[in-house]
Amino acid sequence: MGFGERMTERFDKLSEECAVFGVSISEKFADNSEAAGITYNALLALQHRGQEGAGIAACDKTAIICHKDVGLVSEVFTPDVMEGLPKSKVAIGHTRYSMAGANTKADVQPVVTEFLTGRIATSHNGNVTNADKIKEKLKGFGLDFAATSDSEVISSLIAYRTIRAAGNLLEGVKKAAQSLQGAFSVIVMGADHSIVAVRDPNGYRPLCLGENEYGVAVASESCALDSCGFKFIRDIAPGEAVLIQDGKLVHSEICLKSEAESLCIFEYVYFARPDSVVDGLSVYEARLKMGEMLAKEHPVDADVVCGVPDSGLEAAIGYSKASGIQLAPGFVKNRYIGRSFIFPTQAQRENAVALKLNPLKAALKGKRVVLVDDSIVRGTTSEKIVKAIRAAGATEVHMRVSAPPFTHTCYFGTDIDNEENLIANRLSMDGIRQKIGADTLGYISVEGLLAACKECRLGLCDGCFTGEYKTQGLV
Repeated sequence: MGFGERMTERFDKLSEECAVFGVSISEKFADNSEAAGITYNALLALQHRGQEGAGIAACDKTAIICHKDVGLVSEVFTPDVMEGLPKSKVAIGHTRYSMAGANTKADVQPVVTEFLTGRIATSHNGNVTNADKIKEKLKGFGLDFAATSDSEVISSLIAYRTIRAAGNLLEGVKKAAQSLQGAFSVIVMGADHSIVAVRDPNGYRPLCLGENEYGVAVASESCALDSCGFKFIRDIAPGEAVLIQDGKLVHSEICLKSEAESLCIFEYVYFARPDSVVDGLSVYEARLKMGEMLAKEHPVDADVVCGVPDSGLEAAIGYSKASGIQLAPGFVKNRYIGRSFIFPTQAQRENAVALKLNPLKAALKGKRVVLVDDSIVRGTTSEKIVKAIRAAGATEVHMRVSAPPFTHTCYFGTDIDNEENLIANRLSMDGIRQKIGADTLGYISVEGLLAACKECRLGLCDGCFTGEYKTQGLV
Protein backbone atom coordinates (compact mmCIF):
# COMPACT_ATOMS: atom_id res chain seq x y z
CA MET A 1 0.00 0.00 0.00
CA GLY A 2 1.54 3.29 -1.09
CA PHE A 3 1.83 6.34 1.14
CA GLY A 4 -1.05 8.12 -0.54
CA GLU A 5 -3.31 5.10 -0.15
CA ARG A 6 -2.38 4.73 3.52
CA MET A 7 -3.14 8.41 4.12
CA THR A 8 -6.48 8.13 2.30
CA GLU A 9 -7.48 5.22 4.52
CA ARG A 10 -6.14 6.97 7.62
CA PHE A 11 -8.14 10.16 7.08
CA ASP A 12 -11.33 8.42 5.96
CA LYS A 13 -12.00 7.40 9.56
CA LEU A 14 -11.22 9.76 12.39
CA SER A 15 -8.71 8.95 15.07
CA GLU A 16 -8.18 10.48 18.48
CA GLU A 17 -4.77 11.15 19.81
CA CYS A 18 -4.24 9.05 22.95
CA ALA A 19 -5.30 7.35 26.15
CA VAL A 20 -3.72 7.78 29.58
CA PHE A 21 -3.80 5.74 32.78
CA GLY A 22 -2.11 5.82 36.17
CA VAL A 23 -2.39 3.75 39.35
CA SER A 24 -1.08 4.00 42.90
CA ILE A 25 -1.30 1.09 45.36
CA SER A 26 -0.99 1.65 49.10
CA GLU A 27 2.23 0.53 50.77
CA LYS A 28 0.22 -1.32 53.41
CA PHE A 29 -0.55 -4.01 50.84
CA ALA A 30 2.91 -5.54 50.83
CA ASP A 31 1.88 -8.48 48.66
CA ASN A 32 0.36 -6.33 45.89
CA SER A 33 2.98 -4.72 43.68
CA GLU A 34 1.23 -5.25 40.37
CA ALA A 35 0.90 -1.64 39.21
CA ALA A 36 2.49 -2.46 35.84
CA GLY A 37 0.14 -5.40 35.30
CA ILE A 38 -2.89 -3.32 36.23
CA THR A 39 -1.74 -0.65 33.79
CA TYR A 40 -1.34 -3.26 31.05
CA ASN A 41 -4.95 -4.39 31.55
CA ALA A 42 -6.14 -0.80 31.52
CA LEU A 43 -4.33 -0.07 28.26
CA LEU A 44 -6.03 -3.06 26.65
CA ALA A 45 -9.37 -1.51 27.62
CA LEU A 46 -8.23 1.83 26.16
CA GLN A 47 -6.73 0.40 22.97
CA HIS A 48 -9.51 1.95 20.87
CA ARG A 49 -8.12 5.42 21.55
CA GLY A 50 -4.74 4.72 19.96
CA GLN A 51 -3.30 1.76 18.07
CA GLU A 52 0.09 3.04 16.92
CA GLY A 53 2.13 2.87 20.12
CA ALA A 54 1.99 1.89 23.78
CA GLY A 55 4.11 2.36 26.87
CA ILE A 56 4.26 1.75 30.62
CA ALA A 57 6.49 3.47 33.17
CA ALA A 58 6.80 2.02 36.68
CA CYS A 59 8.67 3.11 39.79
CA ASP A 60 11.40 0.80 41.08
CA LYS A 61 12.45 2.22 44.44
CA THR A 62 13.77 5.64 43.36
CA ALA A 63 14.15 4.84 39.66
CA ILE A 64 11.60 5.00 36.84
CA ILE A 65 11.69 2.07 34.41
CA CYS A 66 9.90 2.63 31.12
CA HIS A 67 9.17 0.29 28.22
CA LYS A 68 7.45 1.54 25.09
CA ASP A 69 7.34 0.90 21.37
CA VAL A 70 5.19 1.24 18.27
CA GLY A 71 2.40 -1.30 17.93
CA LEU A 72 -0.62 -2.57 19.81
CA VAL A 73 -0.49 -3.08 23.57
CA SER A 74 -0.28 -6.86 23.16
CA GLU A 75 2.50 -6.49 20.59
CA VAL A 76 4.60 -4.12 22.69
CA PHE A 77 4.13 -5.96 25.98
CA THR A 78 4.92 -9.61 25.42
CA PRO A 79 5.01 -11.95 28.46
CA ASP A 80 8.79 -11.59 28.59
CA VAL A 81 8.57 -7.79 28.60
CA MET A 82 5.95 -7.80 31.34
CA GLU A 83 8.12 -10.13 33.40
CA GLY A 84 10.97 -7.66 33.08
CA LEU A 85 9.03 -4.68 34.42
CA PRO A 86 9.61 -3.93 38.11
CA LYS A 87 7.20 -5.07 40.81
CA SER A 88 5.90 -1.64 41.62
CA LYS A 89 3.08 0.05 43.46
CA VAL A 90 3.00 3.00 41.08
CA ALA A 91 2.78 3.05 37.27
CA ILE A 92 1.42 5.10 34.39
CA GLY A 93 0.67 4.07 30.83
CA HIS A 94 -0.29 5.35 27.42
CA THR A 95 -1.65 4.29 24.05
CA ARG A 96 -0.87 6.56 21.12
CA TYR A 97 -2.23 7.69 17.82
CA SER A 98 0.39 9.78 16.04
CA MET A 99 -1.48 12.92 15.12
CA ALA A 100 1.21 15.24 16.48
CA GLY A 101 4.76 14.12 15.75
CA ALA A 102 6.09 11.07 13.97
CA ASN A 103 5.17 7.48 14.71
CA THR A 104 8.54 6.42 16.10
CA LYS A 105 9.58 4.79 19.35
CA ALA A 106 10.97 8.14 20.55
CA ASP A 107 7.53 9.70 20.17
CA VAL A 108 5.67 6.96 22.02
CA GLN A 109 4.73 7.76 25.61
CA PRO A 110 5.18 7.88 28.56
CA VAL A 111 7.92 10.47 28.11
CA VAL A 112 10.65 10.11 30.75
CA THR A 113 12.43 13.37 31.56
CA GLU A 114 15.50 13.61 33.76
CA PHE A 115 16.55 16.84 35.47
CA LEU A 116 19.01 17.95 38.11
CA THR A 117 16.97 16.92 41.12
CA GLY A 118 14.79 14.11 39.84
CA ARG A 119 13.04 12.17 37.14
CA ILE A 120 9.43 12.15 35.92
CA ALA A 121 7.34 10.18 33.44
CA THR A 122 4.52 11.94 31.60
CA SER A 123 1.49 10.67 29.65
CA HIS A 124 -0.59 13.16 27.68
CA ASN A 125 -3.85 13.04 25.73
CA GLY A 126 -4.77 16.00 23.53
CA ASN A 127 -3.01 18.63 21.47
CA VAL A 128 -1.16 21.66 22.85
CA THR A 129 -1.42 24.40 20.27
CA ASN A 130 1.44 26.56 21.58
CA ALA A 131 3.92 23.68 21.98
CA ASP A 132 6.34 25.06 19.37
CA LYS A 133 6.62 28.39 21.19
CA ILE A 134 7.23 26.65 24.51
CA LYS A 135 9.80 24.38 22.90
CA GLU A 136 11.80 27.31 21.53
CA LYS A 137 11.75 28.99 24.93
CA LEU A 138 12.98 25.82 26.66
CA LYS A 139 15.74 25.42 24.08
CA GLY A 140 16.92 28.85 25.18
CA PHE A 141 17.39 27.41 28.67
CA GLY A 142 19.61 24.65 27.27
CA LEU A 143 17.05 21.83 27.00
CA ASP A 144 17.35 19.30 24.18
CA PHE A 145 14.51 17.40 22.47
CA ALA A 146 14.78 13.93 20.96
CA ALA A 147 11.17 13.47 19.85
CA THR A 148 8.77 15.48 17.68
CA SER A 149 5.60 15.41 19.75
CA ASP A 150 4.10 18.09 21.98
CA SER A 151 4.10 15.57 24.85
CA GLU A 152 7.89 15.76 25.17
CA VAL A 153 7.55 19.54 25.40
CA ILE A 154 4.96 19.19 28.18
CA SER A 155 7.17 16.81 30.17
CA SER A 156 10.21 19.07 29.80
CA LEU A 157 8.21 22.11 30.85
CA ILE A 158 6.91 20.27 33.93
CA ALA A 159 10.46 19.24 34.83
CA TYR A 160 11.67 22.83 34.46
CA ARG A 161 8.83 24.18 36.58
CA THR A 162 9.35 21.47 39.20
CA ILE A 163 12.97 22.56 39.60
CA ARG A 164 11.79 26.15 40.03
CA ALA A 165 9.29 24.89 42.64
CA ALA A 166 12.10 23.33 44.72
CA GLY A 167 11.20 19.83 43.63
CA ASN A 168 7.47 20.05 44.41
CA LEU A 169 5.89 18.04 41.58
CA LEU A 170 2.33 19.24 42.18
CA GLU A 171 3.42 22.88 42.03
CA GLY A 172 5.55 22.16 38.98
CA VAL A 173 2.60 20.59 37.12
CA LYS A 174 0.25 23.41 38.09
CA LYS A 175 2.69 26.09 36.98
CA ALA A 176 3.44 24.31 33.72
CA ALA A 177 -0.26 23.82 32.97
CA GLN A 178 -0.81 27.56 33.23
CA SER A 179 1.43 28.00 30.18
CA LEU A 180 -0.32 25.39 28.03
CA GLN A 181 -2.96 26.22 25.43
CA GLY A 182 -5.26 23.71 23.80
CA ALA A 183 -6.34 20.28 25.01
CA PHE A 184 -4.47 18.29 27.63
CA SER A 185 -5.30 15.52 30.06
CA VAL A 186 -1.93 14.79 31.65
CA ILE A 187 -0.71 12.23 34.18
CA VAL A 188 2.76 12.69 35.69
CA MET A 189 4.60 10.18 37.88
CA GLY A 190 7.54 11.20 40.03
CA ALA A 191 10.41 9.00 41.21
CA ASP A 192 9.08 9.65 44.73
CA HIS A 193 6.07 7.45 43.77
CA SER A 194 3.63 10.36 43.60
CA ILE A 195 1.18 10.87 40.72
CA VAL A 196 -0.22 14.21 39.62
CA ALA A 197 -3.01 14.48 37.07
CA VAL A 198 -4.38 17.66 35.50
CA ARG A 199 -7.12 18.39 32.98
CA ASP A 200 -7.17 21.48 30.78
CA PRO A 201 -9.48 24.32 31.87
CA ASN A 202 -12.01 23.56 29.15
CA GLY A 203 -12.14 19.83 29.87
CA TYR A 204 -11.71 19.07 26.20
CA ARG A 205 -10.52 15.49 26.75
CA PRO A 206 -11.95 13.15 29.42
CA LEU A 207 -10.21 12.13 32.64
CA CYS A 208 -11.68 10.29 35.62
CA LEU A 209 -10.82 8.80 39.02
CA GLY A 210 -11.46 5.36 40.50
CA GLU A 211 -10.67 3.57 43.72
CA ASN A 212 -10.71 0.13 45.31
CA GLU A 213 -9.47 -1.36 48.57
CA TYR A 214 -5.87 -1.29 47.31
CA GLY A 215 -5.54 2.19 45.88
CA VAL A 216 -6.52 4.87 43.38
CA ALA A 217 -6.43 5.00 39.59
CA VAL A 218 -6.88 7.77 37.02
CA ALA A 219 -7.89 7.07 33.42
CA SER A 220 -9.08 8.59 30.17
CA GLU A 221 -12.29 6.54 30.38
CA SER A 222 -14.25 4.75 33.06
CA CYS A 223 -14.17 1.49 31.08
CA ALA A 224 -10.47 1.16 32.03
CA LEU A 225 -11.37 1.48 35.70
CA ASP A 226 -14.05 -1.20 35.34
CA SER A 227 -11.66 -3.61 33.64
CA CYS A 228 -9.12 -3.30 36.48
CA GLY A 229 -11.52 -3.60 39.40
CA PHE A 230 -11.70 0.09 40.36
CA LYS A 231 -14.97 1.76 41.26
CA PHE A 232 -15.59 4.99 39.39
CA ILE A 233 -15.48 7.92 41.82
CA ARG A 234 -15.89 10.97 39.60
CA ASP A 235 -14.59 12.86 36.62
CA ILE A 236 -11.65 15.15 37.14
CA ALA A 237 -13.09 18.62 36.64
CA PRO A 238 -11.88 21.01 33.95
CA GLY A 239 -8.84 22.85 35.29
CA GLU A 240 -8.45 20.49 38.24
CA ALA A 241 -5.14 19.07 39.46
CA VAL A 242 -5.04 16.06 41.78
CA LEU A 243 -2.21 14.56 43.81
CA ILE A 244 -2.18 10.81 44.52
CA GLN A 245 0.24 9.26 47.01
CA ASP A 246 0.39 5.87 48.67
CA GLY A 247 -2.87 4.72 47.10
CA LYS A 248 -4.83 7.77 48.25
CA LEU A 249 -6.15 10.97 46.70
CA VAL A 250 -4.45 13.42 49.05
CA HIS A 251 -5.09 16.77 47.36
CA SER A 252 -7.22 18.32 44.64
CA GLU A 253 -7.76 21.88 43.50
CA ILE A 254 -8.98 23.92 40.56
CA CYS A 255 -5.79 25.53 39.31
CA LEU A 256 -6.91 26.64 35.83
CA LYS A 257 -9.90 28.76 34.84
CA SER A 258 -11.79 29.14 31.58
CA GLU A 259 -14.93 30.95 30.52
CA ALA A 260 -16.13 27.93 28.52
CA GLU A 261 -16.11 24.27 29.48
CA SER A 262 -16.16 22.30 26.25
CA LEU A 263 -15.74 18.54 26.05
CA CYS A 264 -15.22 17.34 22.48
CA ILE A 265 -18.64 16.12 21.36
CA PHE A 266 -17.02 13.43 19.21
CA GLU A 267 -16.16 11.55 22.41
CA TYR A 268 -19.81 10.51 22.43
CA VAL A 269 -20.13 9.97 18.68
CA TYR A 270 -17.05 7.81 18.15
CA PHE A 271 -14.00 7.95 20.42
CA ALA A 272 -15.17 6.64 23.78
CA ARG A 273 -16.17 3.03 24.38
CA PRO A 274 -19.93 2.55 24.76
CA ASP A 275 -19.51 1.14 28.28
CA SER A 276 -17.84 4.37 29.46
CA VAL A 277 -19.54 7.24 31.27
CA VAL A 278 -17.99 10.59 30.37
CA ASP A 279 -18.78 13.71 32.40
CA GLY A 280 -22.08 12.33 33.64
CA LEU A 281 -23.41 10.92 30.36
CA SER A 282 -23.37 7.27 29.32
CA VAL A 283 -21.77 6.96 25.89
CA TYR A 284 -24.16 4.11 25.07
CA GLU A 285 -27.22 6.18 25.93
CA ALA A 286 -25.93 9.16 23.95
CA ARG A 287 -25.50 7.02 20.84
CA LEU A 288 -28.96 5.51 21.24
CA LYS A 289 -30.40 9.02 21.33
CA MET A 290 -28.38 9.99 18.23
CA GLY A 291 -30.05 7.13 16.38
CA GLU A 292 -33.47 8.14 17.66
CA MET A 293 -32.85 11.70 16.51
CA LEU A 294 -31.72 10.47 13.09
CA ALA A 295 -34.98 8.53 12.71
CA LYS A 296 -36.92 11.66 13.61
CA GLU A 297 -34.97 13.95 11.30
CA HIS A 298 -34.54 11.52 8.39
CA PRO A 299 -37.33 8.91 8.26
CA VAL A 300 -37.50 6.42 5.40
CA ASP A 301 -39.47 3.32 4.38
CA ALA A 302 -37.18 0.33 4.76
CA ASP A 303 -37.06 -3.30 5.87
CA VAL A 304 -34.00 -3.43 8.15
CA VAL A 305 -31.62 -1.14 10.02
CA CYS A 306 -27.93 -2.09 10.15
CA GLY A 307 -25.10 -0.39 12.02
CA VAL A 308 -21.52 -0.22 10.77
CA PRO A 309 -19.30 -1.80 13.47
CA ASP A 310 -18.38 -0.67 15.94
CA SER A 311 -19.49 2.86 16.74
CA GLY A 312 -22.50 2.81 14.41
CA LEU A 313 -24.15 -0.10 16.22
CA GLU A 314 -25.72 1.78 19.13
CA ALA A 315 -27.07 4.54 16.88
CA ALA A 316 -28.60 1.83 14.68
CA ILE A 317 -30.38 0.40 17.72
CA GLY A 318 -31.77 3.86 18.45
CA TYR A 319 -32.88 4.34 14.85
CA SER A 320 -34.64 0.96 14.88
CA LYS A 321 -36.35 1.71 18.20
CA ALA A 322 -37.65 5.11 17.09
CA SER A 323 -38.66 4.06 13.57
CA GLY A 324 -40.06 0.61 14.29
CA ILE A 325 -37.91 -0.83 11.50
CA GLN A 326 -36.38 -4.20 12.35
CA LEU A 327 -32.77 -4.21 13.52
CA ALA A 328 -30.52 -6.69 11.71
CA PRO A 329 -26.81 -7.57 11.91
CA GLY A 330 -25.48 -6.31 8.60
CA PHE A 331 -21.85 -7.33 8.95
CA VAL A 332 -19.54 -9.93 10.38
CA LYS A 333 -16.42 -8.22 11.70
CA ASN A 334 -13.04 -9.93 11.55
CA ARG A 335 -11.55 -9.29 15.00
CA TYR A 336 -8.33 -11.23 14.44
CA ILE A 337 -6.53 -9.38 11.66
CA GLY A 338 -4.41 -7.26 13.99
CA ARG A 339 -3.24 -3.71 13.47
CA SER A 340 -1.57 -4.07 10.10
CA PHE A 341 -2.12 -6.30 7.11
CA ILE A 342 -0.59 -6.31 3.64
CA PHE A 343 -2.33 -5.81 0.30
CA PRO A 344 0.26 -6.66 -2.38
CA THR A 345 -2.07 -6.01 -5.34
CA GLN A 346 -4.49 -3.24 -6.28
CA ALA A 347 -7.38 -5.73 -6.37
CA GLN A 348 -6.68 -6.74 -2.79
CA ARG A 349 -6.45 -3.12 -1.72
CA GLU A 350 -9.85 -2.43 -3.25
CA ASN A 351 -11.31 -5.34 -1.29
CA ALA A 352 -9.77 -4.25 2.02
CA VAL A 353 -13.15 -3.45 3.56
CA ALA A 354 -14.30 -7.05 3.03
CA LEU A 355 -11.34 -8.28 5.05
CA LYS A 356 -12.51 -6.25 8.02
CA LEU A 357 -16.28 -6.18 7.46
CA ASN A 358 -18.08 -8.86 5.48
CA PRO A 359 -21.77 -8.21 4.69
CA LEU A 360 -24.19 -10.81 6.04
CA LYS A 361 -26.04 -11.76 2.87
CA ALA A 362 -28.78 -13.69 4.64
CA ALA A 363 -29.84 -10.52 6.47
CA LEU A 364 -29.51 -8.15 3.50
CA LYS A 365 -30.63 -9.96 0.36
CA GLY A 366 -33.79 -8.46 -1.12
CA LYS A 367 -34.02 -5.85 1.67
CA ARG A 368 -34.30 -2.09 1.76
CA VAL A 369 -31.51 -1.23 4.18
CA VAL A 370 -30.98 1.74 6.48
CA LEU A 371 -27.21 1.86 7.04
CA VAL A 372 -26.09 3.81 10.12
CA ASP A 373 -22.48 4.97 10.53
CA ASP A 374 -20.79 7.49 12.82
CA SER A 375 -19.27 9.82 10.22
CA ILE A 376 -18.25 10.46 6.64
CA VAL A 377 -14.89 12.18 6.22
CA ARG A 378 -13.73 11.65 2.64
CA GLY A 379 -16.38 9.14 1.59
CA THR A 380 -14.02 6.41 0.41
CA THR A 381 -14.94 3.87 3.09
CA SER A 382 -18.66 4.67 2.89
CA GLU A 383 -18.58 4.13 -0.85
CA LYS A 384 -17.00 0.69 -0.43
CA ILE A 385 -19.43 -0.35 2.29
CA VAL A 386 -22.50 0.71 0.30
CA LYS A 387 -21.16 -1.13 -2.72
CA ALA A 388 -20.60 -4.26 -0.63
CA ILE A 389 -24.15 -4.15 0.74
CA ARG A 390 -25.58 -3.88 -2.74
CA ALA A 391 -23.41 -6.80 -3.84
CA ALA A 392 -24.91 -8.77 -0.95
CA GLY A 393 -28.35 -8.32 -2.50
CA ALA A 394 -29.79 -5.19 -0.89
CA THR A 395 -32.34 -3.51 -3.13
CA GLU A 396 -31.96 -0.06 -1.55
CA VAL A 397 -29.35 1.52 0.73
CA HIS A 398 -30.30 4.56 2.81
CA MET A 399 -27.27 6.06 4.56
CA ARG A 400 -27.78 7.73 7.95
CA VAL A 401 -24.89 9.42 9.79
CA SER A 402 -24.80 10.14 13.53
CA ALA A 403 -22.42 13.11 13.14
CA PRO A 404 -23.09 16.28 11.13
CA PRO A 405 -20.94 16.96 8.06
CA PHE A 406 -17.31 17.80 8.87
CA THR A 407 -16.46 21.22 7.46
CA HIS A 408 -13.63 22.48 9.71
CA THR A 409 -10.37 21.19 11.09
CA CYS A 410 -9.77 20.41 14.77
CA TYR A 411 -6.93 21.95 16.79
CA PHE A 412 -7.36 19.85 19.89
CA GLY A 413 -6.50 16.23 19.14
CA THR A 414 -9.02 14.93 16.60
CA ASP A 415 -7.33 13.89 13.37
CA ILE A 416 -9.51 15.62 10.78
CA ASP A 417 -8.10 15.99 7.27
CA ASN A 418 -7.38 19.34 5.66
CA GLU A 419 -10.58 21.27 5.08
CA GLU A 420 -10.19 21.20 1.31
CA ASN A 421 -10.18 17.37 1.42
CA LEU A 422 -13.35 17.01 3.48
CA ILE A 423 -16.12 15.69 1.28
CA ALA A 424 -18.70 18.07 2.74
CA ASN A 425 -16.60 21.01 1.53
CA ARG A 426 -16.19 19.58 -1.97
CA LEU A 427 -19.63 18.23 -2.81
CA SER A 428 -23.27 19.10 -2.25
CA MET A 429 -25.42 16.78 -0.16
CA ASP A 430 -26.71 15.11 -3.29
CA GLY A 431 -23.18 14.97 -4.64
CA ILE A 432 -22.06 13.08 -1.52
CA ARG A 433 -25.02 10.73 -1.90
CA GLN A 434 -24.06 9.99 -5.48
CA LYS A 435 -20.38 9.61 -4.56
CA ILE A 436 -21.06 6.92 -1.94
CA GLY A 437 -23.78 5.27 -4.04
CA ALA A 438 -26.67 5.54 -1.57
CA ASP A 439 -30.34 5.95 -2.49
CA THR A 440 -30.79 8.59 0.21
CA LEU A 441 -28.46 10.29 2.67
CA GLY A 442 -29.21 11.94 5.99
CA TYR A 443 -26.86 13.48 8.57
CA ILE A 444 -27.93 14.29 12.09
CA SER A 445 -28.21 18.04 12.59
CA VAL A 446 -25.92 19.91 14.98
CA GLU A 447 -29.01 20.72 17.04
CA GLY A 448 -30.02 17.06 17.07
CA LEU A 449 -26.57 15.93 18.17
CA LEU A 450 -26.46 18.49 20.96
CA ALA A 451 -29.90 17.35 22.10
CA ALA A 452 -28.72 13.73 22.18
CA CYS A 453 -25.81 14.74 24.42
CA LYS A 454 -27.61 17.29 26.60
CA GLU A 455 -27.10 15.26 29.80
CA CYS A 456 -23.35 15.91 29.68
CA ARG A 457 -22.33 18.06 32.65
CA LEU A 458 -20.02 20.20 30.52
CA GLY A 459 -20.51 22.37 27.51
CA LEU A 460 -19.69 20.70 24.20
CA CYS A 461 -17.27 21.77 21.46
CA ASP A 462 -18.72 21.27 17.97
CA GLY A 463 -16.16 23.39 16.11
CA CYS A 464 -15.42 20.71 13.51
CA PHE A 465 -19.05 21.01 12.37
CA THR A 466 -19.69 24.73 12.91
CA GLY A 467 -16.29 26.46 12.93
CA GLU A 468 -17.18 27.93 16.33
CA TYR A 469 -14.57 26.66 18.79
CA LYS A 470 -15.69 26.87 22.39
CA THR A 471 -12.23 26.45 23.83
CA GLN A 472 -9.03 28.37 24.40
CA GLY A 473 -5.70 28.42 22.64
CA LEU A 474 -5.97 28.27 18.85
CA VAL A 475 -2.48 29.71 18.37
